[in-house]
Amino acid sequence: MNKNMRNHCLGGLTACLLGLSPAAWAESNSVEAIKISQGQSDSQVLKVTFKESLTATPAAFTTANPNRLIVDLPDTASKLGRHTEQVDKGNVRNVQVLQSGDRARLVVNLKGPTGYDIKTDRNYLLIALQGGQAGTDGARFAEAGPSRSHSVRDIDFRRGKGNEGRLTVTLSDPGVGIDIKQQGRAIQIDFLNTELPAVLKRRLDVSDFATVAQTIEAYPLDNRTRIVVTPSGKASHSAYQTGNQFVIEFSPQQVDFSNTGPGGQYTGERISLDFQNVEIKDLLKVIADFTGQNIVTSDKVTGTTSLRLKEVPWDQALDIILATKGLSRKVISNNVLWVAPSDEIAQVEKRDLEAKQAIHDLEELVPEVINLNYLKADEAQAILNGQSLGATGGGGSVSCGTGAAGVAATTTATATTGGNVGQRILSKRGTTSYDLRTNSLFVQDVPSKLKEIRAMLARVDVPTKQILIEGRVVVADDSFGRTLGAKLGLANAGNIRDNQTGIADTINNAAQLAQRTGSVTMIPNVNLPANPVGAGVSTSTLGLSLFNASSNLLIGLELQAMEQDNRGKIISSPRVITQNQRPAVILQGQQIPYATTSQAGTQTAFQNAVLCLLVNPQILNNDDIILDVEITKDAAGETTAAGLRIDTKRVKTQVRVKNGETAVLGGIFEQVLRDDTNKVPMLGDIPLFGNLFKNTYRKDEKNELMLFITPRVLPEGMAGI
Repeated sequence: MNKNMRNHCLGGLTACLLGLSPAAWAESNSVEAIKISQGQSDSQVLKVTFKESLTATPAAFTTANPNRLIVDLPDTASKLGRHTEQVDKGNVRNVQVLQSGDRARLVVNLKGPTGYDIKTDRNYLLIALQGGQAGTDGARFAEAGPSRSHSVRDIDFRRGKGNEGRLTVTLSDPGVGIDIKQQGRAIQIDFLNTELPAVLKRRLDVSDFATVAQTIEAYPLDNRTRIVVTPSGKASHSAYQTGNQFVIEFSPQQVDFSNTGPGGQYTGERISLDFQNVEIKDLLKVIADFTGQNIVTSDKVTGTTSLRLKEVPWDQALDIILATKGLSRKVISNNVLWVAPSDEIAQVEKRDLEAKQAIHDLEELVPEVINLNYLKADEAQAILNGQSLGATGGGGSVSCGTGAAGVAATTTATATTGGNVGQRILSKRGTTSYDLRTNSLFVQDVPSKLKEIRAMLARVDVPTKQILIEGRVVVADDSFGRTLGAKLGLANAGNIRDNQTGIADTINNAAQLAQRTGSVTMIPNVNLPANPVGAGVSTSTLGLSLFNASSNLLIGLELQAMEQDNRGKIISSPRVITQNQRPAVILQGQQIPYATTSQAGTQTAFQNAVLCLLVNPQILNNDDIILDVEITKDAAGETTAAGLRIDTKRVKTQVRVKNGETAVLGGIFEQVLRDDTNKVPMLGDIPLFGNLFKNTYRKDEKNELMLFITPRVLPEGMAGI
């Protein structure tokens, strides 16, 4: 083998076999055709037609990383006329037939690990590939029948020539189902429906072999045998099975270059290259043979290069080679790649763009009428002219207001076109007009632009999402009040009948009952009445008069007391439906009149006392909702000298809420505790009797305000509360 051929073989198994120049041999059979069809249960059946009947089932094995099924065909030649059959069906990428001496090798490149079954039928080789998905966590080499039992004969570990660890498991037969999974750093291998002899149930320390593998543990688990290989660090593995021998190799994980390109675009099969002073064109041919790509090189691609790459994606290797020589690649079609100097490709692309632009400048304009459903025609025209649509007024710029006009103004906001002008979607010669009566857009442009305009308008002419917003305002109060007081006075009663007594509600009324003629107005000498516990609530009084007939002396006593206990709750629940990014308002209440005096005279004005909910929602792509919300709960309060008092409760904020969840916008808790005593010094401190010389007032009042909001995105076509 010459130097060029030796370098060519370093490109990988496929490139090596493709590079061999087969010598003359006396083949006894040949591959005539390959066909793949869909089988049962998401499987594929690969049918290989031979010239002569097959006398025995050929040997086959699988590999992982990359996933391949390899079938050796001794004394067989290929009559296909090509090395690769492009399939790309199910789990199969392509099928390669490679020639080496007097034998052929059938390589089935898979998208992911899968099981297989091989049968022969006269001059046909039938390979059933089980359904599988690329990128699964484990690899399965074969399916084991549930009623069949297998066993492990031997477990052996060796160090390979490349310092890799090689684990060889000898099985009782080739039909053992094998699953490979990676659990953290450890590699877990399960042999299904397989018994493990007691002598092989052990834990081996293989660190003395100086490989990445540290320990190997084999043990039975249910109806399977499990082998766990623990490496010293991150490790990569590849596995294959030949007959009843399963081999898995471990090596230190190489640096992963698959995500080093822009956007991580390198996804090709990995390749190893080692060349010294090789021609660039010969190197591109190696990559073309390895990948099956058609590569066309420019006459200006010349020169030699030296490189050594190990296990890198082939597309990344190609970019590295091109970058070292100032070359670029351009995809001409799906599987044809053109390689040329960067300036040559730039000139060709520039020429293509200029040709397209010239066609646009000369192409005939075609008129078209586009009927819109949800997007307004004038807004669509603004978009085609590169303008942006301005957002409607939100909750941050409008308010429930203090008057009826201020509330109504928030519902009249409409979308307007903003001042930003970007790149026109129309061509230079394209024009538009519209008809709002039929909501139609008239466009005149070249056919290629019309196609882009229809596709763009189809994406924006969609129904706007609707949202139901429910607010809840809870006002709760709990108050308790108690007051005690007394009045005590002395007076000359005049002529008093001996048999006159009386009890009344005040000391004056009691004195009038005790007198014979005339009236008595008693001025209390101790005047400590009870304080009122609430507006419009009077205290209860009890009057008592005591008199002395001989001295005509009248003693009047008045006791006052009141206790009040109030509990109440007010729940307001406004609801409103609106479209995405459209403000909405709902209110209920009353207008309270009040008089104003000016030079024009006395006039009557009105003050709003309303329950108001104003929202402007924005529905995000993940169905979360941003709400600009304002809730106002005004109510008429106590009457003052200037008129009714307005009790105001209001919140204005912006929140982000998940669809259907309830958010607490805010809350206010207020508590008033008072314990007052007014008394005559010293006399008011006398136990029991001191109550005649003092008054007491106790108050405990609680007020609580809670505001909630719940947004719900309505399904399309639903608009009910």
